[in-house]
Amino acid sequence: MSDDKQSPQYLGALRHSGAHLLAAAVLELYPKALPTIGPSVENGFYYDIDFGEEKVSESDLKKIEKKMKELGKHWKEFERIEVSKQEALEHFKHNPYKQELIEEFASEDQQLTLYKSGEFTDLCRGGHVDTPSKELRNFKLLKIAGAYWRGDENNKMLTRIYGTAFATKDELAKHLKMLEEAKKRDHRKLGKELELFMFSDLIGPGMPVYLPKGYIVRNEIVEYSRELNKKIGFQEVHTPNVNKADLFRISGHYDLYKDDMLEVKSHYTDEDYFLKPMNCPQHTQVYANKTRSYRDLPVRISDFANTYRDEKPGELAGLTRLRCFVVDDGHSFCREDQIEDEFRNVLTMVKEALDTYGLDHSIRLSLRDPENKDKYLGDDAIWDKAESRLKKLLEENNVEFQADEGEAAFYGPKMDIMAHDCLGRTWQISTIQLDLNMPVRFGLKYVDADGNEQTPVMIHRALVGSPERFMGILIEHYAGAFPVWLAPTQVQIIPVGEGHIEFSQKLAAQLTEHNVRTHVDDASETVGNKIRKSTKEKIPYMLVIGDKEMKSPNLHIRRRGSEDLEELPKEDFITQVKQEITDKVIW
Repeated sequence: MSDDKQSPQYLGALRHSGAHLLAAAVLELYPKALPTIGPSVENGFYYDIDFGEEKVSESDLKKIEKKMKELGKHWKEFERIEVSKQEALEHFKHNPYKQELIEEFASEDQQLTLYKSGEFTDLCRGGHVDTPSKELRNFKLLKIAGAYWRGDENNKMLTRIYGTAFATKDELAKHLKMLEEAKKRDHRKLGKELELFMFSDLIGPGMPVYLPKGYIVRNEIVEYSRELNKKIGFQEVHTPNVNKADLFRISGHYDLYKDDMLEVKSHYTDEDYFLKPMNCPQHTQVYANKTRSYRDLPVRISDFANTYRDEKPGELAGLTRLRCFVVDDGHSFCREDQIEDEFRNVLTMVKEALDTYGLDHSIRLSLRDPENKDKYLGDDAIWDKAESRLKKLLEENNVEFQADEGEAAFYGPKMDIMAHDCLGRTWQISTIQLDLNMPVRFGLKYVDADGNEQTPVMIHRALVGSPERFMGILIEHYAGAFPVWLAPTQVQIIPVGEGHIEFSQKLAAQLTEHNVRTHVDDASETVGNKIRKSTKEKIPYMLVIGDKEMKSPNLHIRRRGSEDLEELPKEDFITQVKQEITDKVIW
């Protein structure tokens, strides 16, 4: 156990201990309940429980938490008990869920471990704090959700109780405050209030519809990625959404990713088709479209076509987990001596993008899981070469990173850029992936200086990942108050009365001529109501137009978040707004 109370290892053990305590409290209050599994997760823990006929809601969390505190005072340790498979089955003879796990994962001669604290004993591999009565004090139960047993929708729906735990009271309070702020910033809530996007049961879960205002925001994100692509020489293509299964058989998706793909049926052929989950297989065919010389490389291809993934309904989460989305995708086919330049160019653009959006970031080196090699394409030699090369590139470019086994793509290791929002939450968005597998599988070649055929390296990359998902992240990061360049309406003009509407419309036309998105609120309402409405819509600039403003060469400007009025000549204001849009200023 790490002595560092802030380390992931310690917090994981603390939170897993909290899951044990939660299950124990539940059994005290609901003796017929059947605990199943209770892992630690990022920032907390949960336990999936079958409550049978009992109805448990979030209003019950307070009494469960109270019982946890009562029991926890007497938990001196986690006693480790080794038992045989048969002894484990006997101990959990009234819990079919535990028995299923034991039967699946234990051989007849295998010893299993149980951990006991107080009167509660659980099947567990370990990973707890040493003195729970002293260390496990700062916890909070958060919410209840439904969860299918083992994530399979064909199984019974269980009750999942979420909680969190920290080493100190202050850290817990800080986290709970962040969660409250996150509720206010929830992009699903703000997306509805600001009329940015919607979902329809008739269209289908995970299939977003962008309303006019939301389309503007999404389009600005896409166009900025296009702008960055051009800076580093990427040419855009557009590939079909539907593709033959043969393409994915060669790429490896059919064998290793098929369960996450949506199948398409044709009335006129027996061939299998799939909606594409990503663009890389199609881009190999763009590369293979003609003979390539070493002088032609690197070949850089970007794509903004829709992609599709068959996410489980329970895993969908607004814009941050969808079935239909775009990726600001790109692939560079290059020689081995060009890898470093390609890597550096993409990383430079990713950093520029995140700086523009005002997001801090860190780097994760995602490697293959050495214990589960069958989940990946290619042999050890290919993976060793790719992983060592990517690690060396990071080190040579003085990029600080944290290595994480098991997070690689199935075709190669990757460098993941982890963005940190204003609440300190981490989001994996951008990526640079080194692939030595797919070019070989598709037989991609180029002719070198000596006239010999060589296989190119394929670099997969995204700048901000999915524009839709990134939009959801930005809504929460900005709390819906977008920078001027992203805001659906950049200037709201508020005429005081009917006699001021014509002047306001002419002013709006002038601003529109300069590509400033402007709206005139000519509703028959009071000025106060219009100002409150504009404030709720989080519009960056408001201009109130009355008799005084019509007679003056100056405008009275209300900037979002300020009660003070700023006076500027009309031309200066237009210049200022245009510059803020061009420079993508954040305020």
